[in-house]
Amino acid sequence: MNHMDKTMKFDVTPEGVETSSKEVLLAVYDALQEKGYNPINQIVGYLLSGDPAFIPRHNNARSLIRKRERDELIEELVRSYLQQNK
Repeated sequence: MNHMDKTMKFDVTPEGVETSSKEVLLAVYDALQEKGYNPINQIVGYLLSGDPAFIPRHNNARSLIRKRERDELIEELVRSYLQQNK
């Protein structure tokens, strides 16, 4: 049997490599800016409500942000803020 006859799993992320919360937030921020939204307002709206409608599908931003728990994203924001403002 030819290997092309089998269903294959396609994964664009190397095994064991996960997108960090920081990378997710930066990518979503860029996508929101590209679409002409206020990135801060939209991200805050999503984090407070959990409603994915605050994040556009542009550049796969909605799917990307939903792969991380909201509390993990908030934790990253607080950590980054405190490290920069010590």
